[in-house]
Amino acid sequence: MSEVSVAEVVERAAAMIIERTRLTPDFPSPGVLFRDLTPVLCHADSLGVIAEAIAALGGDADLYAALEARGFLLGAAAAVAGGGGVLPLRKPGKLPGTGTEALLVQGYQLEYGTASLELQPADVGEGSRVVVVDDVLATGGTAAAAVELVRRAGGVVTAVVVAMELAALGGRSRIPADVPVHAITTID
Repeated sequence: MSEVSVAEVVERAAAMIIERTRLTPDFPSPGVLFRDLTPVLCHADSLGVIAEAIAALGGDADLYAALEARGFLLGAAAAVAGGGGVLPLRKPGKLPGTGTEALLVQGYQLEYGTASLELQPADVGEGSRVVVVDDVLATGGTAAAAVELVRRAGGVVTAVVVAMELAALGGRSRIPADVPVHAITTID
């Protein structure tokens, strides 16, 4: 960050997230207020500022581990802003991998079932500094699985950075205590 401080970039990004997030009641089920960041991502100015904020909060990173699917958008933008590469963490069946090129798979619990993430371990250099990036931190299962998966591949997770944290769901507590968690904006 040259003339603008990290705090100023994060504050500007937070204001854009709050202003442009679409609220959809009763989606995906009754009683849930869905916070859709699509309108935030559709504006070049807010996408750019959020990417800068993620890169600044994540610190010096070799890779930005982007969680499928909306995390891909933020992770790729942050990688460009931060000068690193993007590492896609995929849902099952999206990456090739067999034999010596076997995929690493990490399962996790959701509030409504189970899921898993996969990555090509060859894409993570031993000791690579990796920032895990996603759009929303809710219950924390996906982010915690991403941290474990990157570590199993030999990476060093330096931070988890999200655009929005839904604090009432307690997801931060599921992420290992030695990994800093940064949210551009937090909803209680």
